[in-house]
Amino acid sequence: MELASPPYNPLPPDPVCGFAVTEDGFRLRYAHWRTTAPPCKGTVLLLHGRAEYIEKLYETTGDLRKLGYDVLTFDWRGQGGSDRLLEDRRKGYVEHFGQYVIDLETIVTEVALPDCRGPFHVLAHSTGSLVALLAAPHMGNRLRRMVLLAPLLGFGSIPIAKRTLKWLCGTLHVTGLGTLYLAGGPRPDENRAFKGNRLTSDLKRFQRNAKLAGEFSDLTIGGPTATWLFAAGRAMERVSSTEFHSQVTIPTLVICAGNDEVVDNRAAELLCRRLRSGSCLTISGARHEMLQERDAVREQVLAAFTAFAPGGRELDESRATPRSRDTGAAVPDKSVS
Repeated sequence: MELASPPYNPLPPDPVCGFAVTEDGFRLRYAHWRTTAPPCKGTVLLLHGRAEYIEKLYETTGDLRKLGYDVLTFDWRGQGGSDRLLEDRRKGYVEHFGQYVIDLETIVTEVALPDCRGPFHVLAHSTGSLVALLAAPHMGNRLRRMVLLAPLLGFGSIPIAKRTLKWLCGTLHVTGLGTLYLAGGPRPDENRAFKGNRLTSDLKRFQRNAKLAGEFSDLTIGGPTATWLFAAGRAMERVSSTEFHSQVTIPTLVICAGNDEVVDNRAAELLCRRLRSGSCLTISGARHEMLQERDAVREQVLAAFTAFAPGGRELDESRATPRSRDTGAAVPDKSVS
């Protein structure tokens, strides 16, 4: 599937596009770009959240290229232009998050290492952040640093008790009803109004994304299914274990959205306290999709990323650390003594 390029969301020039095939036979659509401000500082692996796709992050791709980075991004299985797992393409579904880890490892092995310039840094959002964490124990020698935005480590504001949700999803999954929608329905993007939305406070970007989803509906998916939520819950339990924390050696910066209602910021803060090389900051007033937020929020995210993940020799020489918008204090980087 070719990359879409409508006039209100133009394709960044000179992409290299293709498909990579996972070990279990799924085709993943990918694209990478070289920086427009050489010398290259390395390659950013831009990892999407649930229901996102390459086209939605064109603006961020352009920003990173201007900052001196090459960019590599792709669509997870089950969404965007990659292969779907169910006959009904609208259903947001995955059997377990280990499949997402296979996707990431495939892109790193088949595309990043042979075709892209190091060092490699991760910039991930929500579900992508959770997958990056799950993959981290096996990628310590491949990834230099990770910046995780609004990581899915716990569900935020939901209308039922979390224990009830876990029981319901597990019951539907084991009884063969895991493909049922539990939230959102088949076309949540088309039904969402700007007022009261939990994703962004930026009207212009909200309208752009809604128009993109309406015009290129083949790229979009509906709400999460019971099995997807069950798989997400099991993945969150995995990364919350003490045994897991000791396996993550990649220096990691977590950035929380101060007004996030989609994920639980407390879980992210707890994770950073337990990781050997973890730091956390919060951007006041931001909603869940910080890369789709107003300029003031996006600028803070990009500034924090470039301070935390400089390229080449700068990584060892600069000792730069981002500063919290809330406190003004330097965010500690426990990977640097």
